[in-house]
Amino acid sequence: MNFEALAGELRNLRENVAGVTDTVLAAVDGIPIIADAADDIDPAKISALAAADLGIARQAAEITGKGTLHQTVVFGSEGYMAVYAIGRLALMVVLGDKGLNVGRLLFESRPVIERIASILAA
Repeated sequence: MNFEALAGELRNLRENVAGVTDTVLAAVDGIPIIADAADDIDPAKISALAAADLGIARQAAEITGKGTLHQTVVFGSEGYMAVYAIGRLALMVVLGDKGLNVGRLLFESRPVIERIASILAA
């Protein structure tokens, strides 16, 4: 696995989208793969939480007939947590502060997810 390429993708997303503070890439079972996060962020806890979030949202999308889940976004009073499905095997978590440009994140994240999927598949 090319950890350097994965780290570069996470770092570039943080640098290109205003308000992104931390990113974590994890297996769908909640095991962290790599993180670009502050010292006070525990990638293991974030990964486990995101896996649960993704699992519930994936079930909701399927049961309600809304198709394949792509992402969830949690809007909090102090910021955001977005969880993106990367196929059925991985997920990406993006944390952002109150200044996060959510529209820009949605636009920028799709090609990043595609590149990460390719890196993971190699």
